[in-house]
Amino acid sequence: MGDSSVLALDPPLRGDGKGTYRVHIVGNSGSGKSTLARELSAILNVRYISLDTMFWRPGWKQSPADEFRTSVRAALDQDPRGWVVDGMFFGFLGNMVPDEATDVIWLDPPLLLYFPRLCWRTFLRLLGFVPPCTTGCEESLWDVFFSRESIIWWTLGAHGRVRKREAERYRVDGVHVGGKCRRLGGWGGELEAWKQAVRGMAQAGRVANTP
Repeated sequence: MGDSSVLALDPPLRGDGKGTYRVHIVGNSGSGKSTLARELSAILNVRYISLDTMFWRPGWKQSPADEFRTSVRAALDQDPRGWVVDGMFFGFLGNMVPDEATDVIWLDPPLLLYFPRLCWRTFLRLLGFVPPCTTGCEESLWDVFFSRESIIWWTLGAHGRVRKREAERYRVDGVHVGGKCRRLGGWGGELEAWKQAVRGMAQAGRVANTP
């Protein structure tokens, strides 16, 4: 189901045909969305938008739904040069972000690859070596191991649900059928090859915002 057979196809991102890219990165918690989004925003020289940062307030308080939707809508409209968004929040936003995106990148690594990474990141956050997902949302031992909202238990439970939902999106709107959704799975090689292709695209001057 992956795109390893189409990674060599040109281009690695569709864009709007004029060198502008609006990229939505989706996948389960811990799959690498934020890391890739930051890298991609730097390569494309566009704004990085973290839905986690916009949604969560200090103390893990949720933003009011209407306010969140309004803020995200404004962020998407703010920069005509494009953007990279990581996160999903479909229950609050519906398809607002993927509908606006020129490209949807689905990160689908094996659970055995990304779950240990998530546990290690969470451990470093507990020790204060890694910042929380947003300011004022520190995690405690109770939050991590005993809360129903624990990121660890949430990730395990959501793995299958996210795969099912995104697999259906990919089936009807994947790049293999001329759509905008690209799946990047495997143990890392597919993702690295794709990023290298994006860098090559930018270096070739096919990104409107690159020097």
